[in-house]
Amino acid sequence: MREEVLTDELWARPEPLIPVRPRRFRYPGRKRADDRAALEGILYAVRTGIGWNRLPTALFGASGATCRQRLTEWHEAGVWQELHERLLAELRAAGLLDLSAALVDSSHLRALKGGNRTGPSPVDRRKPGSKHHLITDATGIPLAVTLTGGNRNDVTQLVPLIAAIPSIRGVVGRPRRRPRRVYADRGYDYGKYRRLVRARGITPVIARRGVDHGSGLGTVRWPVERTFAWLTGFRRLRVRTERRADVHQAMLSLACSVICLRRLILN
Repeated sequence: MREEVLTDELWARPEPLIPVRPRRFRYPGRKRADDRAALEGILYAVRTGIGWNRLPTALFGASGATCRQRLTEWHEAGVWQELHERLLAELRAAGLLDLSAALVDSSHLRALKGGNRTGPSPVDRRKPGSKHHLITDATGIPLAVTLTGGNRNDVTQLVPLIAAIPSIRGVVGRPRRRPRRVYADRGYDYGKYRRLVRARGITPVIARRGVDHGSGLGTVRWPVERTFAWLTGFRRLRVRTERRADVHQAMLSLACSVICLRRLILN
């Protein structure tokens, strides 16, 4: 018996968000694969890193090509973003979201097949690469994640990451989307970007360049590095094999939702 990939608790969250495709009656064609079977195949592929063409159709009831198509289709329909926002609201309602501070960091990954949002990686002999840019709450819960070329400077994504934090509901009152402080390493130490962050009413707490290491921010920033470890637990996110950036971004968003759900379940 194979391990259950998609539990009832996980399926209950995205099920109402998935758009219903009306069946054609005049030229019905082949019956559309079950949505739950497709999502189970997607999760299995993202978690194990198996190629879409190697996904066992008989095991899940949906082919690898179908799973990849649904992943992209639901990404374009906003399913993954809406799912992530709803889970963040649940976390806030449960008192598990700490927006007193946000943590920012980035991580390189090799892009084996190139594609858009890739660039010569400065840490991998200028081979094609990409970067994951991540912002989390103070405990490491992912708030937003973006994908850029491997040659993009980290600091250029600081303001876009803050802007990408969704309006988080979950409690009575106005939705929250602005942390009080942002913690980052010395790679984000530029006066222009400090001013841009302050203009948003947020205090930047960034290590200074040109000074000895040992700023003490590591005791605060370690949860974002742990979240990167959680993301790379999804093997398909360790190395970029998709030429299309939107397909890889869809997998990133789905992985963030799974991390949020785990936090809810384990609490």
